[in-house]
Amino acid sequence: MAEALTQYKLIVLYMLDHVDFPLTNTQISNFVLEKEYTTYFNVQKAISELIDAELIRTESTHNNTCYYIMPAGRETLSYFPDKISAAIKSDVLTYFEENKMKLRQEISVIADYYKTTGQEFAVRCQIKDKERSLIDLTIAVRAKEQAEAICANWKKQNEEVYGYLMDLLMN
Repeated sequence: MAEALTQYKLIVLYMLDHVDFPLTNTQISNFVLEKEYTTYFNVQKAISELIDAELIRTESTHNNTCYYIMPAGRETLSYFPDKISAAIKSDVLTYFEENKMKLRQEISVIADYYKTTGQEFAVRCQIKDKERSLIDLTIAVRAKEQAEAICANWKKQNEEVYGYLMDLLMN
């Protein structure tokens, strides 16, 4: 089992090393499960151990966790170039080639909310291009349900909202 867990950790590191944006837990898990490399619980254990070893770092919101490879993770990956088969490497690269735009969009559009001191909620909606913010909008609302609705709608309608704001502000 230890050998297999090492393999899963290396797959996660390899994935994170081959994109210039973070990946979500869902994106990593979906890839590993689609390819039937292991179970959901094994990939979660691998990710947890990578975090504990400080080979990857996380950023979390209410509805998602994003993973970034750390320099120590890249270094560790370089020690085991032959531990990941050519077939798995090819699967990863093909997956990114076919889904890179979709994966990048999923990670670039961010919506989260938090409770303010006045018992209201603040909803933060963002569109990022790598680490650069294209828009960063915070809206105050009274109810958690409103905050959740805005988060869900931002994911669906961010392009229209961004376009509308740009048109309105540029004219």
